[in-house]
Amino acid sequence: MCTIFGYFKNDTTKETIEKALQKTITRGPDDQRISQVKNGWLGFQRLSIMGLSPEGMQPFKRNSIQLICNGEIYAFRPIKDRLIRDGIEFKSNSDCEILIPLYEQKGVEMFKELDAEFACILYDEKNDTIVAARDPIGIRPLYYGYDKEGNIAFGSEPKNIIDLVEKVLPFPPGHYYINGKFVCYRDMREVKEVHSGSLDTICKNIHDKLIAGVDKRLDADAPVGFLLSGGLDSSLVCAIAASRQEKPIRTFAIGMDIDAIDLKYARQVANYIGANHTEVIINQNDVIDAIEPVIQALATYDITTIRASIGMYLVCKYIHEHTNIRVLLSGEISDELFGYKYTDFAPSPSEFQKESEKRIHEIHMYDVLRADRCIAVNSLEARVPFGDLDFVEYCMSIDPELKMNKYGKGKYLLRHAFEEDQLLPESILMREKAAFSDAVGHSLKDDLAAYAEHQYTDSEYETKKQKYTDVTPISKESLLYREIFEKYYPNQAQMIPDYWMPNKTWPGCDVDDPSARVLSNYGDSGK
Repeated sequence: MCTIFGYFKNDTTKETIEKALQKTITRGPDDQRISQVKNGWLGFQRLSIMGLSPEGMQPFKRNSIQLICNGEIYAFRPIKDRLIRDGIEFKSNSDCEILIPLYEQKGVEMFKELDAEFACILYDEKNDTIVAARDPIGIRPLYYGYDKEGNIAFGSEPKNIIDLVEKVLPFPPGHYYINGKFVCYRDMREVKEVHSGSLDTICKNIHDKLIAGVDKRLDADAPVGFLLSGGLDSSLVCAIAASRQEKPIRTFAIGMDIDAIDLKYARQVANYIGANHTEVIINQNDVIDAIEPVIQALATYDITTIRASIGMYLVCKYIHEHTNIRVLLSGEISDELFGYKYTDFAPSPSEFQKESEKRIHEIHMYDVLRADRCIAVNSLEARVPFGDLDFVEYCMSIDPELKMNKYGKGKYLLRHAFEEDQLLPESILMREKAAFSDAVGHSLKDDLAAYAEHQYTDSEYETKKQKYTDVTPISKESLLYREIFEKYYPNQAQMIPDYWMPNKTWPGCDVDDPSARVLSNYGDSGK
């Protein structure tokens, strides 16, 4: 990951910019550069992934334009070759350097054509134009806000701009900002054509498009590793990658010391695909000690996100401290496309589709946020094959009647798509889903709840939760998270609009905890 930062206020000092960037030094530990533009400042912190030479340092400058980008531009080489034929000269091997000449040729229309995970800020001095943009899913983070004088600031994380603006807001995915306006250039909820062909045809497309999504994300000039929980999604990513590589891939799994559910399954997958596998074991003290640094890193008070982040944060911390890996592939964004445990209760295909649209639209504030912060705070880069734009667009267009669980097995289309080539053992491919925080160990969630229980008496809880009228805590655990959040991000609760919860309007889903363990159909998921 890298940090991008922009503050468009004339009388700001360089020291102010340095202070803002210092808060995210782990995102870009390799180098830092601050550049003054006509009406403000740009700042960049680099984690070198593509084009490792000093020439790949940003901002990139060409003619009257400066640009900073935290991103991976997939298939950038043929675009670069075309630009070279057009007479464009490049100074580095960085994929992001192509963005300025693309902008010169196409303007903001270029964002519609990018196959990328990115957030960028561009300043065109000749036209005195500020442009910022974010990828359609929001895999790369970007926040913005206005100071008291109405000047806009952008930052990769809320902590970059919290001391500069009144309210920090997530930059909307699939939008660009130009001349004071936000414009949607791509909405992943939109379905151009419903695919309702044969099951085998649809599954073949799922298969081929996911493999293509993994292939793209193996391209890096820095060492690549893989998070492996032993569940379906991360196991598929690892198995596909292993089948495309000549050398064994490096996989990492994490579990509690007393009841790690997924370690045995991750080990089984690693053995099957011939991975160089590492297990990270944590205990109750590790979990409790991680609560505050995780919330500080995440900038959220959401219960599900924090629970699931504990294990991810700690395994990434281990990877950072014990290996030279710089890039991690993970399995996020599968549930939003193919269903959660609770979507088994969807009353109709249209309701299933609406829920999928809601989750994809909001995922940048939940699972994608978790992956970015847990990985970036440990100076690593996240890549998410299930978030491949072509893959997501196709899966969102599949007839929801086919995606509903009428097969006796959730996410059946994804499972069936990979049955024939046997990239995974049948027992893993058809294994019931366990929520990640539960899979690390049931005791992780229980330890968090027990710790929170001892922080407040019942009367203290009832009194303190009333302070938060926007998203009121629903348990002592959620109150604890909210109070820590407010310590680091006071009065910024608008960044997260609500708790991630199952759809309470559906039968069987009106629950008081986001864990799938409280659902009646959890069954063998946690075994």
